[in-house]
Amino acid sequence: MTEVIMPKMGDGMEEGTLLEWLKKEGDAVKSGEIIGNIQTDKATLELEAPGTGVLSGVLIKEGETVPVGQAIAALLKEGEKLPSGWGSGKAAAVGEEKPAKEADAASAKPEETPKPKEEVEAKPESKTTEPEPAPTSNGAPKPKPDDRIKASPLAKKVARELGVELAGIAGSGPGGRIVEKDVRGASKVKTADKVAAVTASSEDQTIQLNRLRQITAKRTTESKQQVPHFYVTVEVDVEKILGLREMFEEEESGKVSINDFVVKACALALRDMPQVNSAFQGTTLLQHGGVHVGIAVALDDGLTVPVVLNADQLSLRQISAKVKDLAKRAKENKLSLDELSGSTFAISNMGMLDVDNFLAIINQPNSAILAIASVRKKVVATVDDEIEIRSRMNITCSFDHRVSDGAVGARFINTVKEYLENPTRLIS
Repeated sequence: MTEVIMPKMGDGMEEGTLLEWLKKEGDAVKSGEIIGNIQTDKATLELEAPGTGVLSGVLIKEGETVPVGQAIAALLKEGEKLPSGWGSGKAAAVGEEKPAKEADAASAKPEETPKPKEEVEAKPESKTTEPEPAPTSNGAPKPKPDDRIKASPLAKKVARELGVELAGIAGSGPGGRIVEKDVRGASKVKTADKVAAVTASSEDQTIQLNRLRQITAKRTTESKQQVPHFYVTVEVDVEKILGLREMFEEEESGKVSINDFVVKACALALRDMPQVNSAFQGTTLLQHGGVHVGIAVALDDGLTVPVVLNADQLSLRQISAKVKDLAKRAKENKLSLDELSGSTFAISNMGMLDVDNFLAIINQPNSAILAIASVRKKVVATVDDEIEIRSRMNITCSFDHRVSDGAVGARFINTVKEYLENPTRLIS
């Protein structure tokens, strides 16, 4: 017998939530075959079969959360049986047949007394096929129930979470099969419709939080309650950065965003001031040897923070390519848990959302996070008391006061500002 356990898929993983079983009780599986999907506090991951055999003794249902290392099912080879007391009597989960004892009991029931011939003949013969749905008022056939629609198990799971009807969604998978991205696309349309409806209605609605939103709520609440935040804001002149971006485009080396410049500037500032690149540990500080910058990425159903490892050692072009790749795969839910772990500092950018300033919540165990606002054209006075129109941008850093005092925070953010206003120092 091979135990299927909740796997540890990254250094920071302590527990996992089973989103769905892709195999059911009694199915034969091969080693390495995907048998389910797991939600961690950072990402949705695939559960691989640790061996070959028949899936048996499933112990957890969809939506249940268990610690890493706990048995959740078993794989039995021919002739093997589950050990006595498997799972401490906990009922098996989805898609399984009745337990052997229950099946035996059912088979041991006496046969029902045959009904009189007249009574049997009086009942119409049952049909094995369901009748076609009656047409709607506009003449179109009513949509089929979700369980008769071609859709992947994950698409069905996401549809239930988002409250989206599968009927009417055009599938982009093989043979018109509905996949996850089709459901999420339909959810955006539905959300827009809901906003319009709520505007015209005063009815209250209760919306169930998905797993990622629950985790975000828990983590941000803990951070604000446990970490004494303080904030420092400076205004940065980005005229030189805008000029360098044009140069990159002319050289056909690919677009480099303002965010890429900020990542590089923060990475170098963290290398210059390692105290900020630290984590509070009660009576000690853990000063990190590497500079690993987390980039907040907004998803349809929450927020995730993929990590640019050793950002201080990467060129601006390498950072740009890495950030684009991480953001793209984050939205496709294709990041590994290791790519979402290990940040020593984080950056949250709302520059594309037309905001003047905002304060970000520290992503523990980091001790600081930088918030980037939108670039604005402003009338400013030069050192010669002349008036110019310049492109300016507010950046605000949130600090953990247990790690850094105000003076350290001020020096750090001004170091970042100095790098940004002299961006040729960031090109290497």
